[in-house]
Amino acid sequence: VDGKVIKAQIWDTAGQERYRAITSAYYRGAVGALLVYDITKQSTFENVNRWLKELRDHADASIVIMLIGNKSDLQHMRAVSTEDAQQFSQREVLSFLETSALDATNVDKAFQTILSEIHRIVVKKSLASGESAGNGIKEGKTILVNQPDPAASKSCCT
Repeated sequence: VDGKVIKAQIWDTAGQERYRAITSAYYRGAVGALLVYDITKQSTFENVNRWLKELRDHADASIVIMLIGNKSDLQHMRAVSTEDAQQFSQREVLSFLETSALDATNVDKAFQTILSEIHRIVVKKSLASGESAGNGIKEGKTILVNQPDPAASKSCCT
């Protein structure tokens, strides 16, 4: 992103109820979230509302959220229209994209889009707080490698 290497830690709960109790722990400190539903199953789209509410209740207010309609390769089985998902995304102020994990359509684009937006917000926050807009690494001690270490030249037995 912008010529910088971005490291992302990704947690996939697959929307499973058994992860519900621990997901709020993941929300704290999260800077981005992909809410993924299956375009062939209306019920998965209906669950997006609940997951979005949970995210907004537990995550930082500046979290970047993207709605993803997956399985775009199964157009003949579509149960959720693109228009419905776009309207929902606009109403909730979310980015939106349809993908196919099977044929990789828009998968890279989804990650590039959300990571670019996260990067933009992190840089903006660091500039606002007066920090360096660099990579977030704190300044360390300078070590000169070509010069002998005075402590290393002492004998252990003197």
